[in-house]
Amino acid sequence: MIEELFEIVDESGRVLGTAPRKRCHGDPSLMHQSVHVFVFDRLGRLFLQKRSLSKDIQPGKWDTSVGGHVQPGEKPEAAARREMLEELGVSPESLAFQYQYIWRSTVETELVRSFIALHDGPFKLDPSEIDDGRFWALSEIRAQLGQGVFTTNFEYELGMNQLIPPA
Repeated sequence: MIEELFEIVDESGRVLGTAPRKRCHGDPSLMHQSVHVFVFDRLGRLFLQKRSLSKDIQPGKWDTSVGGHVQPGEKPEAAARREMLEELGVSPESLAFQYQYIWRSTVETELVRSFIALHDGPFKLDPSEIDDGRFWALSEIRAQLGQGVFTTNFEYELGMNQLIPPA
């Protein structure tokens, strides 16, 4: 099996080279690109996925609706659309860019671009990526913050207070 390659980027997103996924997920000096999509329903609830227990980072935790890596040569919006189709089995009617930030952990550094989409489902979850998924009221999410239910990256991003459900 051919190992997935990630583009190594600087803080502005300029491509500096490539490296294998395994190396990027073990060396925080290798910043690579990822995308998140926050999928809200018409009631303002946020769809979250429970990461598969087979994931190499934060297995079994509830996380962003959709998350994935940008492939070499791919634009972030195209990656967000591709990941939404791969993970949830749907294509968003609209996808709105919200913000970008740099996520640093002990194992990796990512340049994250976050998008918001409106979709009521139903979804066809990718069982190799996701063990479960459902819509949550934002108040329900906030009540469980800091209890080990969610990924640290999701909690960080939620704490940025920039998520506004689409109208």
